[in-house]
Amino acid sequence: MNILVTGGAGFIGRWLVKRLLEDNHYAWVLDDLSNGRETNIEEFYNHPYFKEFIKGDIKDIKLLEELFKNSFDICYHLGASINVQDSIDDPRTTFENDTVGTFNVLEQCKKTNTKMVFMSTCMVYDKATNEEGITELHPTKPASPYAGSKIAGENMVLSYWYAYKLPVVVVRPFNTYGPFQKTGGEGGVIAIFIKRTLEGEDLLIYGSGNQTRDFLYVEDCADFVAEAGYSSKVDGEIINAGLGRDITVNDLALLIAKDKNKIRHVPHIHPQSEIMKLLCNYNKAKELLNWSPKYSLEEGIEKTKEWIANNKEFI
Repeated sequence: MNILVTGGAGFIGRWLVKRLLEDNHYAWVLDDLSNGRETNIEEFYNHPYFKEFIKGDIKDIKLLEELFKNSFDICYHLGASINVQDSIDDPRTTFENDTVGTFNVLEQCKKTNTKMVFMSTCMVYDKATNEEGITELHPTKPASPYAGSKIAGENMVLSYWYAYKLPVVVVRPFNTYGPFQKTGGEGGVIAIFIKRTLEGEDLLIYGSGNQTRDFLYVEDCADFVAEAGYSSKVDGEIINAGLGRDITVNDLALLIAKDKNKIRHVPHIHPQSEIMKLLCNYNKAKELLNWSPKYSLEEGIEKTKEWIANNKEFI
C-alpha cells in the first residue's frame, strides 16, 4: 500500500514507519521537525520502500493537496503538539496543530478516500476508578488544552465516519516509552529517569509520586497502530492500547534507580492537569485486532536503558 505518516520523524512515528517498511508498504513521512528529528528516520532513506521525507506543516493546505496526489491507501496521522505544559502555556498553538491541523489532513483524506488512523492519547480520560482499568467507554476529562484539542480532533475524525462513511479509527495508546524517545523536558518519564540514573543524578518526581501510569513499550505501540490501519474491523471505532498494568511513579523511580536515596520530590508544575490513576483495559484491541503487548515493563525498561547508554548522539 501507499501510506503517509504525519509526524513520522517523531518517537512513535519512527517506529511505525519501521513496521510499515517491514510489511513491504511504501512510506511517505511528513514532519515539521518541531518535535521530531530527521535523524530518527535517516536509516530508512536507502530502504527500497521508503519514498520521501517532506519537511512541512499540516497547517499548509497547498502542501497537503500536492502530497495527497500520491493516492494514499492509509494516512497515519501522528503529527501534533504533544506537551501538556506547553498546551497550558500556549493553548492556541496546540489547538491549531491538534484540531485545525487534523481537520486539514481529514479533508484531504475525504477527497481521496484515504483511511485515517488518528493518534489520540490516554490523557483524554478521567482517572481510573478500579482495577478493571479504563475502557473506551470511560468518561473523558479535558484537564489540559492538549487533552481538549485531542478530544476535538477525535470528534471531527469520527464525524467523517458518520457523515461521509470515510474509514477512520481513533487510537488511544497509554504512556509509550522506549528507544528514540527524548530524555529531556519533552521526553517521557522513563527515558528521563534512565538518563539521570546513568549520569548519577537524582530522580525528580512531581508531587506525591502516588500517581500511576500504564506504560506501553514503543514497539508494541507501533504494532497496535499499524494493525488499526490494516483492519476494517475497527473502522469508526475508538481503541485503547496499554500494558494493562499500572505502577506508581514512586515505584517506577525505585525500579530504575534501585536506590531510594536517589529519589527527590519537587512541587508539581501542573497539578490541575494531573491524572492520578491511569490503567488501560485493552480488551477491545485484543478482540478486534488480536493485539496484546509482547514486552513487560521490566523488559522494556532494560531495552530502553541499553539503547540510551549506547546512543548518546540521539539524546
